Amino acid sequence: MAESVLKQRVDATTAALAHRLFRGWKAAKQFLYGLTGYEFTRHALAMRHELEAIFMVVTMGDLIGIPMMPPIYSLRFLPYVVPEISAWKRQMARKREFLEKEEYDLHGL
Repeated sequence: MAESVLKQRVDATTAALAHRLFRGWKAAKQFLYGLTGYEFTRHALAMRHELEAIFMVVTMGDLIGIPMMPPIYSLRFLPYVVPEISAWKRQMARKREFLEKEEYDLHGL
């Protein structure tokens, strides 16, 4: 009987230690990610968002009054962009400095 109680205590202690080590490892991974990779991830997401907005302006710009491409080419993309059109229109109405960023400047050309 005493051996089984001792074995249960050892198992509980081992499980608690394993759980603590797992939480510590998880916290260390999150800390290192925040230290090294978080900024890159945020920058990549921001660039993706801006490139999607540029794509939408070039292909569907006539919806907001900026004709860029002939409508026949825009119609080919229509099935793929229909779910995003309303959110894109709101974003374009809200964001005034879209094409005024220095990244898109021609720098003397």
